[in-house]
Amino acid sequence: MRLDKLIETRLQTTRKEMKRLFLMKRVTVDNEVELNPQRNVDSQLHDIVVAGQRLQTNQVYYLLNKPKGVVTAKQDVYHRTVLDLINSKDQRSELYPVGRLDRDTTGLLLLTDNGQLGYDLLQPKEEVAKTYRAVVNELVTEEDVNAFSKGVVFHGGIICQPAELKILFASEKASTVELTIHEGKFHQVKKMFLACGKKVVDLQRLTMGPLTLPADLAVSSYRSLTLEELRQLKKYFR
Repeated sequence: MRLDKLIETRLQTTRKEMKRLFLMKRVTVDNEVELNPQRNVDSQLHDIVVAGQRLQTNQVYYLLNKPKGVVTAKQDVYHRTVLDLINSKDQRSELYPVGRLDRDTTGLLLLTDNGQLGYDLLQPKEEVAKTYRAVVNELVTEEDVNAFSKGVVFHGGIICQPAELKILFASEKASTVELTIHEGKFHQVKKMFLACGKKVVDLQRLTMGPLTLPADLAVSSYRSLTLEELRQLKKYFR
């Protein structure tokens, strides 16, 4: 949560009073004076003290195992959304999915009401790694592995960053692979394989940054991040 919003909410200050607290160096995070009102903080990760009072946040972070047929959106006229999978007791007005998965793609999706964290995780400069398991409709070869490592060129000339392609199983009829990318172009994984003349017929996201899809998290189910998982995201709090 942004420090300025936290102070205004918890201490019931005016905008002017909040700014004065920063000018007077009455705001500390982890025992250091903080001068940035837009600093993103969470009391599970940071010790936040303002004018002698320790402030607590209450934001939520959910890991969802997204099923097929559900869209990554807050609302949709025609389809169920990932927010429809969240129990009413866990809903928040500002809860939203960080990034997106196609309607027919399954796997790990982070939902939170910490908008600043979601924004920072999606910044291209962060190059947050995402690993997918894909089933491709024909033989994937070492030639494809080399092409991906150099950066696949889409039809139209768009160049992808180098990606790590690992062949798990390969046959003439279908291949299973794992692919790690460091960017998030629209339909990127599918387009990368199409550029190589192959089609993805099944796609699952396994990781996003330090987060990994739990083996025991059933499809359509979700849970809160553990404290250790949240700590792994601390470097993205700015």
